[in-house]
Amino acid sequence: KMGWDSIQNYLSNIVFGILLFGMIIYWVSLLFLPGTTGFSKIGRIGSIIANLLLFFILCSRWIISGYFPLSNLYESLLFLTWTLLTIYLFIEFKTKSKLMGAILIPVALLINGFANLTLSADMQKASPLVPALQSNWLMMHVSMMMLSYAMLIMGSLLCILFLVISKYQEVDLQAIDKFYSPLYNVMVDYYEAKLFSPSDEFLELGKLKLLHSIDNWSYRIIGLGFPFLTVGIIAGGVWANEAWGSYWSWDPKETWALITWIIFATYLHSRITKGWEGKKTAILGSVGFFVIWICYLGVNFLGKGLHSYGWLS
Repeated sequence: KMGWDSIQNYLSNIVFGILLFGMIIYWVSLLFLPGTTGFSKIGRIGSIIANLLLFFILCSRWIISGYFPLSNLYESLLFLTWTLLTIYLFIEFKTKSKLMGAILIPVALLINGFANLTLSADMQKASPLVPALQSNWLMMHVSMMMLSYAMLIMGSLLCILFLVISKYQEVDLQAIDKFYSPLYNVMVDYYEAKLFSPSDEFLELGKLKLLHSIDNWSYRIIGLGFPFLTVGIIAGGVWANEAWGSYWSWDPKETWALITWIIFATYLHSRITKGWEGKKTAILGSVGFFVIWICYLGVNFLGKGLHSYGWLS
């Protein structure tokens, strides 16, 4: 048993190293070699290896301890890192863009570092849940919540990126529909334009195209993450009712999950029915980014309520 704990710890540290390496490669590639994709491929291969190692760690924990590897904070952090890497690799595969890796690997690195370096060895051990909580609703609730966190973190990061690249200005995204080439291949164009084109309006077009793509992807990812969040919250309610006899008890985590839900519901509502896009929705999404982190980790620092697994005190 001890052997496994140290092997998992060791692998987890290797993942940290690979992610650090990958982040440096992506940033160098983005800043100094914008026209080429060869160099960032090394970073992508690194991410794939890290992803497989995390998958292995989670599966081995499941097999050895005999229950779903999401019973404590440490495991949920590893699972979140794994999910983020998986989604980013998928998007990068679709868009051929280096931007996703450049903004997402640092986040994965921070989560992984937090899990490995700040949580005590006791908190990293797999420990069975109290009998009241052992139910299939656990798997449903926790995995849905973690998947939604991963997608919403990613979508809201893109919103922040949108605000950074547009320098917080209003942007007319309608203008681009006149010229629009298919959605993929988009992000690379901007950098190539930046390198080879002296003309300003071509550069502006490249930037618009990039913003349009970021706007579009953030919408798609948040649109995908939101149903997971909804199902996760409902499953949590059903499970709470089974364990404690009430669907909702206004514990701090539940309250913040509700706030998260409302923010992203507003985001989707304003996009779908009001036809908002660009800056307005990007601001909403960016607020969502911070709210998710409060909901996921911030509440644990308070150490109150039913979600009291893994206190940091």
